[in-house]
Amino acid sequence: MSDTIHRLIEQYGLVAAFAGSLAEGETAAILCGFFVHQGVFAPWQAFTAVFLGAFGGDALFFLCGRRFADTAFVGRLRQRPGFDRAFGLMQRHPALYVIGNRYVYGFRLLGGVAAGLSSIPALKFVVLNAVSAFIWTVLFVGIGYLFGLGAEQILGVALHSHQRLLVGLAIGVAAGLAGWLASRHFSRRAGRR
Repeated sequence: MSDTIHRLIEQYGLVAAFAGSLAEGETAAILCGFFVHQGVFAPWQAFTAVFLGAFGGDALFFLCGRRFADTAFVGRLRQRPGFDRAFGLMQRHPALYVIGNRYVYGFRLLGGVAAGLSSIPALKFVVLNAVSAFIWTVLFVGIGYLFGLGAEQILGVALHSHQRLLVGLAIGVAAGLAGWLASRHFSRRAGRR
């Protein structure tokens, strides 16, 4: 069974990393970095998949705000808690907001739409989004790579494929749980304001 899962990761893992990085993709990027350390993916492949997903996701959300502002989808997003604050920050500090928005868990979708609804020029958004996606990719794929180093220190140099899967699964669950807890914490804080 673990050999089948290992082959699936080798065949479709980069596609999954790309898809996972389209939205809140920290877990996908961290797992991708872990599998780079384990030799499953080449570093340039992992970086490209995660970067394109991160850049493309925010560009898509920007496009939704810019071109589809009158749709029900964008209307629902505008009603979500925190949207008015995100839009206000975007209007006051557009460059800092575009670069920093992806680091606030739970706000990437809102942030991209807020940027699209703002007056920031599209070319400026694209450049700032590329810079932000580059930094984010290096950071989170790097964190995953460091998890791989830590696992190697704990489990020994020769991780077998089933151990890789278990460690990767543990990293994914831990990162997903941390993101979920952070999202709940910040949404509660936003609700109290």
